[in-house]
Amino acid sequence: MNFKNIREYLAWLYYQYLLVTGIYVLEPWEKSLFNCVLFSAIGMMVYTSYVFVPIHVRLALQFFSGIFWGQPESTMALMN
Repeated sequence: MNFKNIREYLAWLYYQYLLVTGIYVLEPWEKSLFNCVLFSAIGMMVYTSYVFVPIHVRLALQFFSGIFWGQPESTMALMN
């Protein structure tokens, strides 16, 4: 793929973004404001997913491993 095709494809994707979101009818300052709000929200969702999803997955795995595979025996039970 040469540079012209890549540039045309990216221009087509940007045009599709404008059409799907409906921001092609906005003024330039409104487009900038909309894009800032949109990308800020996406950035916050990505950050939150990166920070909190692994914690919740680990806790869910611990919970379900306790349900399906039983609790490990305590050391006191082994000593008796």
